Amino acid sequence: MKFKLLFGALPAFLTVFLAVRAASAAPSAAGESASGTNVIRQELVQAILGGGGQRQALLDKIADSGSGVAAGILSAWTMQEVYLYAAPDGSTIPVTLESQQDAAGTSRAIRIDDGGFLKDASGKELRFGQSDLNAAYTNIRLRRQIQQALDTLALSAADPQARRAAAVKLGYSQKPGYVPILERRLAKERDPAVKKAIHVAIATLQLGGPSAAVQMAAVNELAALKSVGSLDTLTRLAANANNNPQLENRVKAAINSIQEHIRWVQFYGTLFHGISVGSVLLVVALGLAITFGLMGVINMAHGEMIAVGAYTTYVIQNLFGSGFAFSITLPFSIGGKAIAFGLNLPGLNASGWFYQSYFLFAIPLSFLSAALAGLLLERAIIQFLYRRPLESLLATWGVSLALQQIFRMVFGANNVQVSSPNWLLGHFSLDDVSLDYNRVFVVAFAIVIVLGTWILLSKTPLGLLIRAVMQNRDMAGCMGVRTGRVNMLTFAFGSGLAGLAGAFLSQIGNVGPSLGQTYIVDSFMTVVVGGVGNIAGTVYSALGIGTADQVLQQLTGSPVTGKIVSLVAIILFLQWKPGGLFAMRSRSLD
Repeated sequence: MKFKLLFGALPAFLTVFLAVRAASAAPSAAGESASGTNVIRQELVQAILGGGGQRQALLDKIADSGSGVAAGILSAWTMQEVYLYAAPDGSTIPVTLESQQDAAGTSRAIRIDDGGFLKDASGKELRFGQSDLNAAYTNIRLRRQIQQALDTLALSAADPQARRAAAVKLGYSQKPGYVPILERRLAKERDPAVKKAIHVAIATLQLGGPSAAVQMAAVNELAALKSVGSLDTLTRLAANANNNPQLENRVKAAINSIQEHIRWVQFYGTLFHGISVGSVLLVVALGLAITFGLMGVINMAHGEMIAVGAYTTYVIQNLFGSGFAFSITLPFSIGGKAIAFGLNLPGLNASGWFYQSYFLFAIPLSFLSAALAGLLLERAIIQFLYRRPLESLLATWGVSLALQQIFRMVFGANNVQVSSPNWLLGHFSLDDVSLDYNRVFVVAFAIVIVLGTWILLSKTPLGLLIRAVMQNRDMAGCMGVRTGRVNMLTFAFGSGLAGLAGAFLSQIGNVGPSLGQTYIVDSFMTVVVGGVGNIAGTVYSALGIGTADQVLQQLTGSPVTGKIVSLVAIILFLQWKPGGLFAMRSRSLD
């Protein structure tokens, strides 16, 4: 009941994220309709049976259609796998042969005009060997025309990524004859990323233009577009432009401009990666800031709460699929009989969008499973060790080792595979900076969690009780506060946040028994640097440490060196400010 405020904003956030993700993944044009496909098929038949200027006009028209059907048939035509069947009525029917052959080496024939199987008058499907039919006419010139149609066909595809890839391919072709084709497509294109790719392709082709003026304009265009992909082409042009100092100087200036752009792209990409790492560290450290910072418990098993959340995500994924099962045989026996037990949970065998939604169920369940584990830990051990930090450290360290061994027994010693749902795969670019959807999701969700935690601690009755107990446990008890229950809920909430971090980590890293140990030291450093028990300090510290670590790794060129520099900087900072960024003070601490 008390946690509703934390998760009240989650459905709205998930709805917005999925809507944006779906909009970005949706193609800019509708798929081929049945009538449109029939028209394309008729034009292909006319092109195969026709000749001269009519054939070239038809190929140009087909190339502008973006039809996937046309791409397959044109590819078969260039490989002489389109055949002509002489029908009894005197007509000629272009066909392709099915790849699957029978024992006699024959295959069914697929009509190009309607996509159906070729049949005789009685409706029986006809079968042919490759030598039974004559291949459709081709020569070197015609194959060149067909290949050009294939190269330009993808420029009109429904998928913007396919159109962009086609423009890049034509730009690297070094064939100036594609410039008019690209210019015609540019007049129709509406997607900004694809338009930029076409501009770059045109300018790249014009670098080999007949005059220095055309080349200069192309160089200026590529410099203005900050085209990273044209850097090698510009470098070659600079080496061959010695007879034109003005062109050579302009090319070198363009190269310097693009290289500067690359440095900024790398910097912002590293910064984004650091923010995403810091966001995961933030969610982990938020739970530790509550259990360690506010409650004063040194919980060395906090990392295993992360693993609980990650493994919960793995189990939910399997339950949406074929199911989950495990079997454990204990290393001792009773009465000569080995003790073994296991569990076999049937799966839903889901598919499509329902299977892809498994992560939406895993997020709250990872919180609940880790919170339950934390609640059991608090009731069984921690409640007897308040104000005894050394004993709590040793006890939770033992719990940590025990939980790791349980993970190995249930899930195996090796990492398990957690697949990201389709809506978290892929990336988008902002000025050439690549942003992964799963990392953007983690950053956005971390913001929601921070806001939810702040609301819980600052704006709810439970938060008031938590702050009262943490500031002065004895006085709160004298005022009638049930400190035992508050301690239990607070510890469970902190552990649940670690479980959420585990769910996020399952999408961007490996899941194994020692997953939590990778982050436990960084989490304690984050809490101490931010100021023990200070939520705002934890936010600043997590983002600062995560970002600084990634930037230093980039600058030093070594992950180990970057980590060492980060640790040295933290040590020096704590020498200067032992209480962290925001030292927390209360009557009980004075």
